Amino acid sequence: MTNLEYISKQVTTPTKNIENTLQLLNEDCTIPFISRYRKDKTGNLDEVVIEQIAKLDKEFDTISKRKESILKSIQEQNSLTAELEKKIQQSYDLNELEDFYLPYKKKKKTRADVARENGLEPLAKIIMEQNNDDVDFVASKYLNKNVANEDEALQGARDIIAEWINENIYIRKNLRRTFQRKASITTKVVKAKKDDEKAKKFEQYFEWEENLQRAPSHRLLAMLRAENEGFIKFKIEIDSEEAIEMMEESIIKNKKETAVHLKKAIEDSYKRLLAPAISNETLQEAKAKADATAIQVFAGNLGQLLLEPPLGEKRILAIDPGFRSGCKIVCLDENGNLLYNETIFPHAPQNETAIAMKKIRSMVNAYKIDAISIGNGTASRETEFFIKKIAFDKPLQVFVVSEAGASIYSASKIARDEFPNYDVTVRGAVSIGRRLSDPLAELVKIDAKSIGVGQYQHDVDQTKLKEELDSVVVRCVNSVGININTASKSLLSYVSGIGEKMAENIVAYRSENGAFEERKQLKKVPRLGEKAYQQAAAFIRIANGKNPLDNSAVHPEAYKIVEKMAKDLKISVNDLIANKEKIAQIPVGNYVTEDIGLLGLKDIVKELEKPGLDPRKAAKVFEFDPNVKTINDLRTGMVLPGIVNNITNFGCFVDIGIKESGLVHISQLKEGFVSDVNEVVKMHQQVQVKVVEVDESRKRVQLTMII
Repeated sequence: MTNLEYISKQVTTPTKNIENTLQLLNEDCTIPFISRYRKDKTGNLDEVVIEQIAKLDKEFDTISKRKESILKSIQEQNSLTAELEKKIQQSYDLNELEDFYLPYKKKKKTRADVARENGLEPLAKIIMEQNNDDVDFVASKYLNKNVANEDEALQGARDIIAEWINENIYIRKNLRRTFQRKASITTKVVKAKKDDEKAKKFEQYFEWEENLQRAPSHRLLAMLRAENEGFIKFKIEIDSEEAIEMMEESIIKNKKETAVHLKKAIEDSYKRLLAPAISNETLQEAKAKADATAIQVFAGNLGQLLLEPPLGEKRILAIDPGFRSGCKIVCLDENGNLLYNETIFPHAPQNETAIAMKKIRSMVNAYKIDAISIGNGTASRETEFFIKKIAFDKPLQVFVVSEAGASIYSASKIARDEFPNYDVTVRGAVSIGRRLSDPLAELVKIDAKSIGVGQYQHDVDQTKLKEELDSVVVRCVNSVGININTASKSLLSYVSGIGEKMAENIVAYRSENGAFEERKQLKKVPRLGEKAYQQAAAFIRIANGKNPLDNSAVHPEAYKIVEKMAKDLKISVNDLIANKEKIAQIPVGNYVTEDIGLLGLKDIVKELEKPGLDPRKAAKVFEFDPNVKTINDLRTGMVLPGIVNNITNFGCFVDIGIKESGLVHISQLKEGFVSDVNEVVKMHQQVQVKVVEVDESRKRVQLTMII
């Protein structure tokens, strides 16, 4: 089987599309570039399918390499038969491949190995043949200095048989299927830790049992965390009697005396060898599935967060609120550059409200501020109320933005490099302001895990989590496009074809030579060759540059086509852009070339209608209920405005303007059955919720959207 055949079995699209996609990937084309600018070759496959093809290709490569390794190892042992080689070559299941390899795998000395050394393998074969009724007599022939009596001989023979049974591919497959369908999770509390304060959050799992296959990912991850922290003991098991009976049916052929010894060997093999191994394997598979689900939840949330509406190029006064330590204020220009910083103390214990108001008014006027951004941490609501009491000379929009990860950014090397002469408090306030003007540009500077969305992000496979989250960031950055003259090194590094080192070179070139005036200048950046230019050029934007197409998603390779379109219409490219009347007259089919087909041309025409259009919506002001400031202000039955600030498989969390976010369980999202939370809500969606239950001692709030 080839990689193409392997992928074709799992991806529903014509083989030619997969073949072309693999060719493009092998040519070092990036996924954003392929999905956007090679639609005619891939049959309009989106980024998700292209990613799937890339992963399956990697998976096939892993399987192929493992096969080679197994075959080489067995060959070196002079044990590779033509039949075994054929079976291994035809298998594309890693579990099955490991089953084939199990008898030849180097392992520690086993009980069966000792029995073989003692010359008991012929006795084990006689028992397995099941033709003898006088087993004790046969066993007596195998006594020696290491085997004192018949019982020891028979025990040694059973040890060998138990190992053969453990290596039986048919039995392992059947048991594996049974575990996958019928395995149950059983937990028991560790009595010594039962009263531990930290154990309370795992209380429901102190005595728990359910079918593993039906356990949702968040519950399995919660139980595994409870076990890792030492609060519970965890078992994956099936009905052992049913399993042993199934094994007996496949091994025991008659009721001769050998059957007694085979039954003992089967029970020993199951309890000592098979059950522990397959139980662990089943748990690892379930964990991998739970990880994949949790990672997808995290990735979905992150994608929505990164594409959150930006306010745009406005002058912003940002506030990192606080009580005793004061509120850190920064004033930023349209490009997010720091103009001024100050600390005010409008709240207790200082209560310098009048002085603080005067300073804010002065800063707003002096730096021509357009909007105010307030972090949603400690003292956020109090600061919002304080700001809204100030009589400004012009109307100002006041936003409350998420602080999640701001402290991580402020202490990072990126922040130190940006603001070497300022402390972490100033850097944190800058981040709060920039998150309002362009969330995507600011959030890419923070490790995605620190942004605080998703579930059990520290418990899942960290390599796979990073790969998926990096993929989401790349997808979002390239779907929006970036202004090369204002983008940070962090943002540039996610652009198709660029990467971290090239981003550094671009920033250095920009610092030395001034703003880029056209895309072609990218080729002058050290180490940025033709391939990188091809992959990156269309994802960068140059406003007011030499070529109007440089501020659009039209790829430079298509500029000549656009110029020909304009020429045929007897107008300039400038006059063609955004001219819907003229664009409607373009006979798209006339411009098909060997490199750009109809799908690509339709994209070009669509882009000409609205060049460089940001796919994100505009930021909107949101106001919480002014009467609710802490959990103590909540009452059952209250209907409140809120913002969705996290989505999980079991529901969503809603910020209602207090420190604690409330949970809307999936069953409370709307009337009727909901299979996917994302069908009903999105990150940072503004919603109306009703308070169902308030647990002040545990700081938990239950909400409903069924009002």
